[in-house]
Amino acid sequence: MPVGMFFDSWSGLGRVLAVGAPAYVLLVALLRVSGKRTLATMNAFDLVVTVALGSTLATVLLSAEVAWIEGMLALALLIVAQFVVAWLAVRVRGVRRAVRSSLTLLVREGRLRPDALRRQRVTHTEVLQAVRSQGLGGLDRVSAVVLETDGTFSVIPTAQAGDHTALNNVEDGTPTGDPQP
Repeated sequence: MPVGMFFDSWSGLGRVLAVGAPAYVLLVALLRVSGKRTLATMNAFDLVVTVALGSTLATVLLSAEVAWIEGMLALALLIVAQFVVAWLAVRVRGVRRAVRSSLTLLVREGRLRPDALRRQRVTHTEVLQAVRSQGLGGLDRVSAVVLETDGTFSVIPTAQAGDHTALNNVEDGTPTGDPQP
């Protein structure tokens, strides 16, 4: 087995330490400055940005061909782009629709919505698991199950359903109060 597979040089190890520590500190600082949205529960857009950040950081750490400042600029660019898109998504409906999936009502008043399940590729078993995880023994105790934009399930028990205004911005949610801003 060639020695280079496990160890090339002390200078290579020194470079990883010299570049990695400040890169890590800068990445954490940029993430803190960019706000909680960057670190929020991820939708597809956030996942892409997170993977790109990780890939960029790994390239900076392991490739001697990428200068530290170039790597930091790339990290900053990704974070600024994510911040700008998130800012626009809050203010512009078209941007919001482009980068975030819609909420989907999977169960309404104890009844599964087969078309919604099929459209979102969710199984009956997954919905039942979400209901059980809320300590409920049956769909008859469920007012609504919503598939959130991050892929999680929100279960609203019948006893806590209230006036259903929490469903106003849910695809196929019946109440029609204020639309999603």
